[in-house]
Amino acid sequence: MIQSYRPLITATALAIAAATSLTAPAVAQTGYPMLMSLKPVAAQRGQESEHLIKSRYTMFGAYQVLVSGEGVTGEIVHPEVKEGEEPKLQEMRVRFRVADGALPGVRDYRIVAPNGVSTLGQIVIVETPVVVETGDNNGADQAQEVALPQTICGAIEKAEDVDVYKFSVRAGEAYSFHVRSQRLQDRIHDLQQHVDPILTLRHANGSTLAASDNYFHGDPFIHHQFEQAGEYFLEIRDARYQGNAYWEYSIEASSEPFVTNVFPMGLARGQAAKLEYVGHRLDSQSESFLTVARDAQTGPRWRGLPLGEKRTNPAPVVVSKLPVVVERADANETAQAGQLVALPTGISGRISAPNDIDCYRFAAMKGERYSFQVVARRYQSQLDSHLRILDDSGKQLSLNDDMKLGKRTFSDSWIENWQAPADGIYAVEIRDLHLRGGPEFVYHLQATRATPYFELYVDTDKTQLTPGTNGVIFVRAVRKNGFAGEIQLGIDGLPAGVVAQCGKILAGKGQDGCIVLQAEPEAQPAAANVTILGTGTSEAGASLAATASPYQETYQPGGGRGHWPVEMHTVAIGSPSDVRAVHIDKAQLTLKPGESQRIGVTIERAEGFEKNVSLDVTYNHLNSVYGNPLPPGVTLDKKNSKTLLTGKTTEGHITLTAAKDAQPVEAQQICIMAHISLNFVMKATYTSEPIRVSIAE
Repeated sequence: MIQSYRPLITATALAIAAATSLTAPAVAQTGYPMLMSLKPVAAQRGQESEHLIKSRYTMFGAYQVLVSGEGVTGEIVHPEVKEGEEPKLQEMRVRFRVADGALPGVRDYRIVAPNGVSTLGQIVIVETPVVVETGDNNGADQAQEVALPQTICGAIEKAEDVDVYKFSVRAGEAYSFHVRSQRLQDRIHDLQQHVDPILTLRHANGSTLAASDNYFHGDPFIHHQFEQAGEYFLEIRDARYQGNAYWEYSIEASSEPFVTNVFPMGLARGQAAKLEYVGHRLDSQSESFLTVARDAQTGPRWRGLPLGEKRTNPAPVVVSKLPVVVERADANETAQAGQLVALPTGISGRISAPNDIDCYRFAAMKGERYSFQVVARRYQSQLDSHLRILDDSGKQLSLNDDMKLGKRTFSDSWIENWQAPADGIYAVEIRDLHLRGGPEFVYHLQATRATPYFELYVDTDKTQLTPGTNGVIFVRAVRKNGFAGEIQLGIDGLPAGVVAQCGKILAGKGQDGCIVLQAEPEAQPAAANVTILGTGTSEAGASLAATASPYQETYQPGGGRGHWPVEMHTVAIGSPSDVRAVHIDKAQLTLKPGESQRIGVTIERAEGFEKNVSLDVTYNHLNSVYGNPLPPGVTLDKKNSKTLLTGKTTEGHITLTAAKDAQPVEAQQICIMAHISLNFVMKATYTSEPIRVSIAE
């Protein structure tokens, strides 16, 4: 049963003026807005500010802004447009309102327009006033004067662009300079080369006081105490002296305490913990006590933590449903000297110095299975973990360096489904890959019993619909620890006027399933963030469930189709576009092993739309398949299909063939897609009604 979904997204829907009517355009517009940059990229907490969005494809008629988290809302600032005009609006202003209590940090946002919901952009919520780069500020003689503390926003917008800011300080003052730039570009769909910023702090005489390149992943950070009063310069550029109009940055220059990490990193629900803060300007406030509520949501979280009468900047902690053990001060560098722990548990520790190695001993019975996952580098720790399982003599039994989660690899480690070969005492060993160490090398090691489960991933972050048309969501399962059962898909939070036909992911090797969404012919413009779910049953009869993680697709150098995990999947109803419907001549198909059958397809083109349309039953790019809900053994017979509809052509067909050894399947849901290329990677996709494919015995 699908439970009610409480949205994580706040939205402001605005009245749509006559100039932004959602009636069908005379000439169809294919592309949905693909956000490229936001200027300035930061907004101050407790303030209202205007920002300029730049996009590929028009944003004309945009009427809604969606922002992740709480306390931040957006409003489209409609430009003046002459009656009857529909300009290709690729720049648009948005007004963001940030509540006093909004958590600082990075938020995802997107806009909704008649031609579809946009790709995601990011905005940084900051504490200090925002100042924007003005004019040509290359070099000390043209430096832009700023008054700290402030957040400085600008762009490294061309080759050899070196932005310089001049400021004054008193003797003894200390400031942190926190850059966000490269980390803001992962979700930009068509930014194939990313900035590599380097930050330099200079004396008035030009000498270098401090410099930073990669501190928080690819972004710099500097903390400096000024011994002498006077003028100083802050310089930011690309490390390669390259530039791009979309390479925006924010530099949070603050004199407040700055927390980079917390020890222990893991906090058990319902228990009090003494926290040690790691960072700058903490002085006597480097410790605090915190009790996590018993019903707190578990997992990694960014939280403002107690700091006297104030709160810290958001710091990463892991809220654990397991008991939490904290590393002792005793030496624990070998399997024999390791700290004894009882599994399952969460272990919070720190690689406190170069060459430090931490070992934890545990008892296991023959055949017992455990998983060990490190949470560190993904959440701002400096640790690049290296994880091993050892027997009591120190012999290596298992090793992992980097973990794979969904479509991406991370520097944290994960040994999954390890099986004890005999009754005995074992050790889990953790160290830094490069044998570095220090106060910021904190970690939380989750040691759990390995039980069957599955993960779900959604191939994209948005589904575009128009009144009376269909769309498809592909969901991929990653099966873990022996789970091989069927997974029934579900969806919650759909906008009014949209219904879903939820398919399943077949048992065994079945990896993908699909959900077909259908917008009613009279559906009104709307957008909503949805939750996509899956349920199944383990071999032992246990009920299993998972919430799918959406990805935004990105355009990679060389034409590859990349993915980046995001927080929201948005379903939107826009105005009629290039393809008004995809019709099929049969919605049910039963194949015998070795048999082929044809499905006739007819598309309705918008008046004047004569671009190529390609038909398919699987979602592909180059040599990779990103969505394939077909039963195992069933394939598209390309030679006996007409999949390319050129010019005014509206009719084609798809031929499906079952292999001679195809196993019986009953009513597996698929659909036929009609694709229009937007660029080499991105497509506008329209779909047929669901088709149920069976394979007879």
